[in-house]
Amino acid sequence: MMVVYAIIVLGVLIFVHELGHFLFAKMLGVSVEKFSLGFGPKLLGKKIGETEYLLSAFPLGGYVKMFGEGGFIEGGESHHPPEDEESESETAPAPVQRELTEEEKSRSFAHKPVLARIAIVMAGPVFNLIFAWMIFIVLCMMGVPTVTAKIGEVLKDKPAARAGVLKGDVISSINSKPIARWDEIAEGVAASKGQPLTVSVKRGEKTVDFTMTPEPRISKNLFGEKVNGYAIGVASAGDVVTEYYDPFQAVIKGTEQTWKVIDITIMSLVKMVQRVVPMDSVGGPIMIAKMAGEQASAGAASFLAFMALLSINLGVLNLLPVPVLDGGHLLFYFMELIFRRPVPQKVREYAQQIGMVLLLGLMVMAFYNDIIRYFVSRQG
Repeated sequence: MMVVYAIIVLGVLIFVHELGHFLFAKMLGVSVEKFSLGFGPKLLGKKIGETEYLLSAFPLGGYVKMFGEGGFIEGGESHHPPEDEESESETAPAPVQRELTEEEKSRSFAHKPVLARIAIVMAGPVFNLIFAWMIFIVLCMMGVPTVTAKIGEVLKDKPAARAGVLKGDVISSINSKPIARWDEIAEGVAASKGQPLTVSVKRGEKTVDFTMTPEPRISKNLFGEKVNGYAIGVASAGDVVTEYYDPFQAVIKGTEQTWKVIDITIMSLVKMVQRVVPMDSVGGPIMIAKMAGEQASAGAASFLAFMALLSINLGVLNLLPVPVLDGGHLLFYFMELIFRRPVPQKVREYAQQIGMVLLLGLMVMAFYNDIIRYFVSRQG
């Protein structure tokens, strides 16, 4: 079943991405010849108007083929749709070049103003980010599991223990700032910067105030780096409640969560370049399939959150200035905008080849990591 869930996730995200390219192309008057989910040999196809809608054999990508441009492939393969069985033989004579009519030029991607081309290319990644944002908004209205501020353990000889805090106390404020969730405790202690602070706790029906000075401590952040911080020596009881948000609050919370995941995604890429995050942490289709199955088993909310996370990853990665990705095309178009002339065709071709090699190398590494992670390591 995990393969089915992976195909659902990737299919939805690729559809959203290609829909962005498609809608903006149509809106800006570009003729769209093909809209394909998947790449490779055609499985199903139906032409409606000027566009042929396809379901192709390999579900790890998709493309929108526009008149006057090769197309936009997503999923990490190429920006030119692969030939299918109906394509002409490679030995067939090249078609005779002719001058486009004014009508054809008006519908050609290549003849659109550079700002229009930028909008069409950028629409794909932006749609992925918007899709994730909408999922987070829905999840906030469905209810978000939250760890309460109830204390499950008071560490011996630490500031909280010396002040008199007890197991079962519920922290209600730090320096008069209300506390409702466990993660807010760390934020309040960090804000003190090691200075004495007042911690208010609910103990039964009464509120008790304590004054304590946080102790320095070294911990690890999300990327495994050692960071200096402060602690008062308490551990969570693990009590979880579900917080529900009205539509207005959900938009605010959903926006915050979307930006948080975007920030983490960008920082992960930076840390990977800095070799802080090891390259063997990169995962491929097998990892995605396994995680999709696990999240689906955990419930609809977990599955949707996983889909939002992948959607943001797809959006951010496609904006990287790497040839064959949307970001590579955007780089060329922004250069055209600045220097007021297109980047030479030869330069673009060489860049595409380099980008393809980099992308294929990344795919090979991802598959290798998956094999080592899920097959070789288990055998050992």
